[in-house]
Amino acid sequence: MKKHGPWTICGTREVYQDPWVQLQVDQVLRPDGSPGTYCTVRLKSGVCVIAMDAEKNVYLTQEFHYAVGRITIEGVSGGIEDGESALSTAERELKEELGIVAKRFTPLGCVDPFTAAILSPTQLYLAEELTFGATEREGTEIIELVKVPLDQALLWVDDGTITHAPSCVALLKIARYQRS
Repeated sequence: MKKHGPWTICGTREVYQDPWVQLQVDQVLRPDGSPGTYCTVRLKSGVCVIAMDAEKNVYLTQEFHYAVGRITIEGVSGGIEDGESALSTAERELKEELGIVAKRFTPLGCVDPFTAAILSPTQLYLAEELTFGATEREGTEIIELVKVPLDQALLWVDDGTITHAPSCVALLKIARYQRS
C-alpha cells in the first residue's frame, strides 16, 4: 500500500508498454475510502520548440497526426530519448523536422498537457538566431514548414487553428516574453 495524494495504491499492473506508451491499472482506495481502479497512460517525456527569427516570424510544422485524424499546425515536438537532455532533444528535433539550427534556446518551462489520466511532461523552448538547412525527417513524418508572423500564430491559438496544447502555451509565453 502506498499513499498517492488522497488516494491509496494497493497494487499496480502494467497492461501495455512500447517505446512511447505505457498503460498501467492501479487497484486503489479512493479518497472516500471506496475500492476501485485507476488507469494511467504514461507517454515519453518530450519537448515543444517554437523557432522565431529576428522579424518575429515563427516556424511551425503542418502535418497529419494519426490520433486526432487530421492535419495540425504546431511547434516542433518530439520525445526525449534515454540519456538525452530536453535541450539536446529540442536541438535535434528542430534540425530533423524543419532543418533549422538555432544559436540560442530559451527555456519556457514545462507543461502537463493532460493531468487526470495521462502523464506526459513537455519542456517548452523558444529557439532564436536561426540558420536553415536540410531536414532529416523520419519515415513517418510528412511535414510542411509554416512560416507566419507571431501575431498570426497567436490569432490561430485564439481561433482554434492551433490546438496542440504545448504549442499554444509556448506561443502565449513567447508573446508575453516579447512584451517584457
